[in-house]
Amino acid sequence: MFQTTTAIRKLHALKNRKKVIQGGTSAGKTFGILPILIDRCIRTPMLETSVVSESIPHLRRGCIRDFLKIMLLTNRFKDSQWNRSSLTYTFTNGSYIEFFSVEQPDKLRGARRNVLYVNEANNVPFEAYQQLSIRTSGDIWIDFNPTANFWAHKEVAGNDDADFITLTYLDNEALPDTIVKDIERARDKAKDSTYWSNWWQVYGLGQIGSLDGVCITDWKEINQLPTEARLLCYGMDFGYSNDPTTLIGLYKFNDGYIFDEIIYQKKLLNIDISNLLTTNNIEGVIYADSAEPKSIAELRTYRHKVLPCTKGKDSIVYGINLINQNKIFVTSRSKNLIKELQSYTWMKDREGNTINKPIDAFNHCIDAARYAISSQLKNPNAGKYFVR
Repeated sequence: MFQTTTAIRKLHALKNRKKVIQGGTSAGKTFGILPILIDRCIRTPMLETSVVSESIPHLRRGCIRDFLKIMLLTNRFKDSQWNRSSLTYTFTNGSYIEFFSVEQPDKLRGARRNVLYVNEANNVPFEAYQQLSIRTSGDIWIDFNPTANFWAHKEVAGNDDADFITLTYLDNEALPDTIVKDIERARDKAKDSTYWSNWWQVYGLGQIGSLDGVCITDWKEINQLPTEARLLCYGMDFGYSNDPTTLIGLYKFNDGYIFDEIIYQKKLLNIDISNLLTTNNIEGVIYADSAEPKSIAELRTYRHKVLPCTKGKDSIVYGINLINQNKIFVTSRSKNLIKELQSYTWMKDREGNTINKPIDAFNHCIDAARYAISSQLKNPNAGKYFVR
């Protein structure tokens, strides 16, 4: 049975054209917005609604699954009206709800719509949102987990035409008690852990994350690589069954450097890595984790320019300091690197004082970035005369 929650009632009360919904985990954001969009489509003939997020797999795991569940729970779903190819549901009155991702540029700059819903907007570049919003004549819904300040706070919330609300798991009475208990366990862990303190702040309370002791403090997100950016090298961190293999490109840009995430994938064999390097046209020098000499040697047999990075006693702190000492830009598509930069923190002693050693977590992309910038700046001519 479908349950009308406090979250749904709060969402119904929003009156302005743009509706910014900040919320923690299991707050009922998606499950609250979608029924409103469905009801509007049923009541209004020929209404065109777009639901957009970072990728199609992300939509299938989230919004599309929830949409189909809501339609089934409310006895509204008709299989003949659901187009699985275009991911569009057309109602009998000609209204429709379509699902697509910001990875589809023809959709971003394509047809206009009446209603727009940007799901988990902190993973959607501002440029993509702009393209969508200027082609939307009516309501715009924006939701996200508040892991950090981003364009929804800076460019939308606070404007005269925007509502802003915060939802938490307490607004979702449909949530099973088992999930409530799991969420609230984080509240107890938060007393002794920087990680859990931030987790509770963001996902429990629905408030903007404020990491205490973040390692890399000053960087700026850019929409894409500028044409004048010059490739210097790449950094690679090898993964295992539970950790991803990562590849980060390092570019020189004016008086700073750009990091660009290219690979972030688990369970890759060396032959898989080689195929991805070929697919992505990676021909420059790659500085990889020197603790994996066999993998480096195997990738070299596949004719890739892979060199071991220089590592020493304090190489991690050295690399972090090197990043902090330079002007750093990160491309918007580097989603995993951005998440790590927001979550990578220094350890604390028993008294709660920060110590000069980072927590070994949220660092797969950062390690690759360190390998690249440390190796490049130690020897700016490295790789120019690479011998296979």
